[in-house]
Amino acid sequence: MTTASTALLYLGLSLIPMTYVPAEIMGKPTLRAQPGSVMTSGMQLTISCEGTSSAQEYYLYKEGSPDPWQRQSPLEHGNQAEFFFPSFHPNDAGRYRCYYRTHTGWSERSDFLDLMVTGLYRKPSLSALPSPVVRFGGNVTLECISQLGYDGFSLTKEEQQKISWTLDSQYIYSKNNFRALFSVGPLTSGHRRTFRCYGYYLNKSQVWSEASDPLELLVSVSQPQDHTVENIIRMGVSGLILTVLGILLFEAYYSRRRP
Repeated sequence: MTTASTALLYLGLSLIPMTYVPAEIMGKPTLRAQPGSVMTSGMQLTISCEGTSSAQEYYLYKEGSPDPWQRQSPLEHGNQAEFFFPSFHPNDAGRYRCYYRTHTGWSERSDFLDLMVTGLYRKPSLSALPSPVVRFGGNVTLECISQLGYDGFSLTKEEQQKISWTLDSQYIYSKNNFRALFSVGPLTSGHRRTFRCYGYYLNKSQVWSEASDPLELLVSVSQPQDHTVENIIRMGVSGLILTVLGILLFEAYYSRRRP
């Protein structure tokens, strides 16, 4: 036995080889908003950042801010933290990300979450072209229109409270107004769907107008029927009746002329 081995045994240490433990692999967290990402000014909002159970602290970051917007400890026995806004205002609107810290380092940043505040400008109007009743599997065009010079319009599904489509506005000279045309479909559900639209300006694109009046689309599940055969039968029966009437009239006419 070597002198070094003898010394280790004297100290009570074994010669078991060391095992390499890799550093923790930290993925990016998930960022969500409740009740949704589109809110009326003054509403309460809770933002949750979900990461890992080993996270020691979570950070919420707003785009354009040099420092984290808020920091929170994780929920007890959980893998996420919650950031609470008792009253969400236009200055709070923007793009958010979150990340977390463990004993080994920092996570990636989450995907962006866009938070919108509504109710700041006059509402546009929303209509369906050509009709709010759409056949099964068909498409419909929704027109969002306003006399105010909005730079763009957004369309939302009311039940989801999140952005569905965003389009630049078009100026219509003949009507002296601004509009966007949203193509929706194909629609394959028999349930009613409710939409609203909003206007906004590019210098603060996360601050929107009041919501338009709700527009409800109804998908008709009835299939168009071919009545060709029925019409041919009806025409045949009508022709037969006319023929019989003609024969009866003919016989009646000549029976009167007989001596």
